Amino acid sequence: MHMQKLDNCDWMILDQLQRRGRLTNVELARRVGLSAPACLRRVRALEEAGIITGYRALIDETRLGFGVTVFALIGLHSQAEADLSSFRALLDGWPIVREAYMLSGEIDFLLRCVAPDLPAFQNFLMRELTAAPNVDSVRTCLSLGATKSAPPVPIEEDPTGTPTETGP
Repeated sequence: MHMQKLDNCDWMILDQLQRRGRLTNVELARRVGLSAPACLRRVRALEEAGIITGYRALIDETRLGFGVTVFALIGLHSQAEADLSSFRALLDGWPIVREAYMLSGEIDFLLRCVAPDLPAFQNFLMRELTAAPNVDSVRTCLSLGATKSAPPVPIEEDPTGTPTETGP
């Protein structure tokens, strides 16, 4: 996978947007030491390069009635591409599944599920997940609470350790 060449200003922009996605362009430019037009050009370039993939609000699930978080570890009978694609398609249709990761090793998928309560999750588990085609095993872990939630990418400096360019 090719990593995009970024300079210090790009890294600062990414850091600020991850921490405070609602910053105006003028405030973002001030924080990273650029003019507003130069900052906007850089943000647009980061978006066009696919580095910034979108913007969203972080929402407290419990305040909206989703008080149960469960991690499900899924083993499939077959890992053939057609079977993996079929399972990924099922994931898209299950709103209770908020994140899914395909893994290597004994477990094929790790799912993060949220539900209003334990009976709602159990209903999903029995009627949907364990009944899904190609599902061999399901192990679940009930979350007792999040102990860390950080922005998706740790940005402190250029992670490659290579010299960075500067400029608008």
